[in-house]
Amino acid sequence: MVVLEGDAGDAKPMSSEMTDKEENKTSNLLSLEIFRITKDAQQQHGLRHGDYQRYRGYCSRRIRRLRKVLKIPQGDRRHYRRRDVTTTHLSAASAESRLLCVPLLQAERAWAHAMQLRQEANTEPRKKFHLVSRLKKAVAHAQTLLQLCEQSGVCDARTQLEAGAYAAWLGGILLVELQQWRAAAESLQRASLVLDNLCAALPIDERHVYRQKSEELKPSLRYCAYNIGDESAAGDLVAMRSQGLIDNLDSLMAQAKESRSGVMHEVEWRGRRVTVRPEKVRLFLIALQDFDKSVAAAQTVEGKIDILENILMDCKDAISAIKDEIKNDPKLKAASAQETQSSGISYLLSYLMYLRLVRTIERNNLLVQQAEEARKNGTQIDGKKVRPHDLTRLYEIILQNFTELQQLPGFESDASYQKEIETQMKAYRAFRCFYIAQVLTGLRRFREALAMLERSNNYTNESLTSKLDDQQLKDKLQVLKKDIESCKFEVHADSVLEDDEEQDEEKYSSKYKDKKPLVDRLDDYREDTQVLTKNPNVYKMPPPMEAIPCKPLFFDLACNFVEFPNLDDKTGAADNKKQGAGLTGLVKGILGWGKSDK
Repeated sequence: MVVLEGDAGDAKPMSSEMTDKEENKTSNLLSLEIFRITKDAQQQHGLRHGDYQRYRGYCSRRIRRLRKVLKIPQGDRRHYRRRDVTTTHLSAASAESRLLCVPLLQAERAWAHAMQLRQEANTEPRKKFHLVSRLKKAVAHAQTLLQLCEQSGVCDARTQLEAGAYAAWLGGILLVELQQWRAAAESLQRASLVLDNLCAALPIDERHVYRQKSEELKPSLRYCAYNIGDESAAGDLVAMRSQGLIDNLDSLMAQAKESRSGVMHEVEWRGRRVTVRPEKVRLFLIALQDFDKSVAAAQTVEGKIDILENILMDCKDAISAIKDEIKNDPKLKAASAQETQSSGISYLLSYLMYLRLVRTIERNNLLVQQAEEARKNGTQIDGKKVRPHDLTRLYEIILQNFTELQQLPGFESDASYQKEIETQMKAYRAFRCFYIAQVLTGLRRFREALAMLERSNNYTNESLTSKLDDQQLKDKLQVLKKDIESCKFEVHADSVLEDDEEQDEEKYSSKYKDKKPLVDRLDDYREDTQVLTKNPNVYKMPPPMEAIPCKPLFFDLACNFVEFPNLDDKTGAADNKKQGAGLTGLVKGILGWGKSDK
């Protein structure tokens, strides 16, 4: 390392200073995705229906707004004074990429006017001359754009490549119209070469525009080859790729790749590269690069957990930014569910969800480590003693996270991905079964505990024989295997001792088959352990039923309606009545009143 001369406090490594300059230079470069911008504008402003006049009007209005915002108007309302965008504007400190949009939109406006004249030339042949003049104007503006990108030195390599391809494409269209077939073929081939190289260097989700543009050039190339008249002309056109039509193509492609690697513009995961557009997601991925170093530098487990909690919060915000972009993008709204899942933005969302779940599993592993250490040392966490139930719950959460990893959108049918997740899940199932066995041992359910230990041992052996990439997890499984063996012997010994105690109790209780409660055998001494339990046999509850005498109750409801027989003859009451009648009874009988006795 070379140190600059000067005071010791002002000394700075030369390599770091050069790196800072390079980073500043890279960050100040202007970038403009020419073909993507023009394609979006054309689709949104008339060209989807072939309305070139509408697109031409949009270009005029857009140029007027840009000149007003960028403060480069062409005169005032009364007087016109031409003002073009120059390298002076681009080299200013306040330069921005919208300055390049002015010559680009001027070229697009002239090209759209030419295409409009081509449609009208079917009925008015004289308009073909106007068409050629408009194409020449478009080529002139495209060349101005190319010169600004190359001579200013403030545009990145990708912008220079796209400007060269755009100028070559417009030049080829003009030469085809002028029927200069060989020159047109060379110009179109130059544009096709750059587009193909960009397709190979860019991520998958950004290749569609350039591949589509390259496909549009093939009919024109075949037409040029046909008009050249040479049968080998088509082969010569293909061979032009290796003749260095663009001298600085390789260097520009290398610069484009370096600029992408220097700044987090894209991410590669499982063999696919995805562009990162939201700024919040880009900042999160940049911060994630130093995450492992920060965790390794933490001295305690609590410090590592805090770092993981912070990164999980940032990841949650990044996922929300991606979902908002998907929600607000009209193209993704109109696309089908299958197209949305296969798009780059959805793939990036799956990647962020994968990062969140993986970091959550790391956080939970640290919590397990903290709980195991507290359990061995006999300490408490948050004022509570660590039990096997707590560790079982943590491993349940980890397995739930792995289940969510299996259900990530776009990876349900990925066999290799599912196999990796399943291998890790077996290892964590082994830990879960081990702690479930300890819970069962505490409940004195030794048979179930032995079964869980055996299952844990099977999961451990399967995980060790499979291909596990995590060496730390392998080491933990080796320790777990030894713990399982020792726990098996302990559980088996406890089970045998419990069986012996049960047999002794059965032998002792066989002498007393009556099983009387304590109140009925107070005079009989017996060492009854059941009296010391929660349900002692002291008195039988509820007490047994006994028969007792009770006062009979008679309710006769028919007594008032019973007619008893006349017993006057037997009691002598009838004779007494006859004697007391006398003269009065005789007179009543003669006169006929009174009741006669029968």
